[in-house]
Amino acid sequence: MKVDRELLNKTAHLARLEFDEKSAESMMADMSKIITWVEKLNEVDTEGVAPLTTMSHEVNVLREDEVKPHLSHERALKNAPKKDADFFRVPKVME
Repeated sequence: MKVDRELLNKTAHLARLEFDEKSAESMMADMSKIITWVEKLNEVDTEGVAPLTTMSHEVNVLREDEVKPHLSHERALKNAPKKDADFFRVPKVME
């Protein structure tokens, strides 16, 4: 497939690409090579091949929710660099 200037400009607009006039010829040549390469996939016989919907055969591999002991207040503050009674002290981030 030959990429012309109109197709290049449309694709560049959709992809929010910016390039100078000197790069346009090179860009059109590269896009033509890419499209030609992708068109080669039409030569592959895919008759009887199921569409691939996932990259893994695992289905919903999730762990069960388990209630576990939570982190106590004292233990959470134990290694805090700065604390103020029952709270972590952090630098001010808003006025």
